[in-house]
Amino acid sequence: MPLSTQSQGDAEHYVLVASLDNARNLSNILKAITFKDHAIFSATPNGLKVTVEDSKCLQANAFIQSEIFQEYTIKEDSVGFQVNLTVLLDCLNIFGGSTAPGVSTALRMCYKGYGYPLTLFLEEGGVVTVCKINTEEPEEPVDFEFCSTNVTNKVILQSESLKEAFSELDMTSEVLQITMSPSQPYFRLSTFGNSGNAHYDYPKDSDMMELFKCTKTQTNRYKMSLLKPSTKALALSCKVSVRTDSRGFLSLQYLVRNDDGQICFVEYYCCPDEEVTED
Repeated sequence: MPLSTQSQGDAEHYVLVASLDNARNLSNILKAITFKDHAIFSATPNGLKVTVEDSKCLQANAFIQSEIFQEYTIKEDSVGFQVNLTVLLDCLNIFGGSTAPGVSTALRMCYKGYGYPLTLFLEEGGVVTVCKINTEEPEEPVDFEFCSTNVTNKVILQSESLKEAFSELDMTSEVLQITMSPSQPYFRLSTFGNSGNAHYDYPKDSDMMELFKCTKTQTNRYKMSLLKPSTKALALSCKVSVRTDSRGFLSLQYLVRNDDGQICFVEYYCCPDEEVTED
């Protein structure tokens, strides 16, 4: 592949090199977390984590394991930088992001370290384009302190059923209310919009429910404006894990298969808007 020779002259200077035969495997998963301009990239030997945040109320993380890349070389324990995500996606789709069979854009992504740009070598049909994107020092992402030991309720659903629920609920509602309980209604989504109140219930033995593990009844509301970005990840995913912790914080973890059938994860954390006390 021509790209393998493109950056070899500088190869020893790069602290991070990641190559993909199909750039869509990166751009698609980044689109699932694009709701603000800036993204924090954190690379370790295990792979790449990309974080986008909104006013300390919402955080999205995309995880791309090192095995997804055809080449993945990192010379430090961790490498971090911040880039404009919109610009990065524009560069990744510089050839138009073709979905035609047999046509793909190869990518080689290189980074020399603090103060240097992120360099992209993109090749399609023998044509190579080089893009350099300015990087900034990464901000420390908010720690939502969401740990498995504090998880009170968890369900895993087929994504199709959640897409169906979102299509039936009233999206003019300012909040989405989520009820999770060991007894009925088990797992309920509720909205309170212009056309009245709407509820969508899932029986715990539903075919669409892969796992139901609820230990206490919890009802929390989340701002719809914060949850809407996560529907991009939902559209790409085949399964979704919905978890709440003892504080009512919400974790939505989406399992996404890329064009080559490999699995990546996108996770959204959202803080509750208000706690609802059941009468």
